[in-house]
Amino acid sequence: MKKTIYVLILPLVVVSGLVFANREVKPSPKPLSTAERKARMVNDRKKWEASPDGIKFKEWELSPEGKKVHASHDKIRKYLKDFSNMEAVVTSVTFQRANAKSGPKWLIVRIDGEAYMMQFTLKEFQQFNDLKVNDKITVRSHSAGYSPNHPYLIVSGDYIEQNNKVLFKRDFSKNNGC
Repeated sequence: MKKTIYVLILPLVVVSGLVFANREVKPSPKPLSTAERKARMVNDRKKWEASPDGIKFKEWELSPEGKKVHASHDKIRKYLKDFSNMEAVVTSVTFQRANAKSGPKWLIVRIDGEAYMMQFTLKEFQQFNDLKVNDKITVRSHSAGYSPNHPYLIVSGDYIEQNNKVLFKRDFSKNNGC
């Protein structure tokens, strides 16, 4: 009985040894240095700028619409950097992009004479059901972005209050701070 078990186990040991011996060991990649990361980012950006989407975006940036959006970003850059209060007036709570049947909801506000967009999920937007056009709100944001597909600068709208009552506060803990 012992001989039978040894006879069965011996080929198993030999085969598994051969499998592990022929396995290729791949060295773990070294983390890139800061200079290498920057060089890769520059290279990737140049490739994107040469793509059809990149060319279209560059043309939009140079257009009057693109320049207007960039100028509106310059107006609130300090508020974004400091995450400080911006007084805003609601201009639309029903904005919908052309050809968009569903998707995010948009709040359009005017800050210092310029129009800005804030995008929210349907669930987040429910907190703004009581808002009406010409309501005054206070907005704080960490960031903003632009796209040739949108008529205004897109402000993240991380914190919104009205009459010292918090209407919306973005929860960053669910994304580990990202």
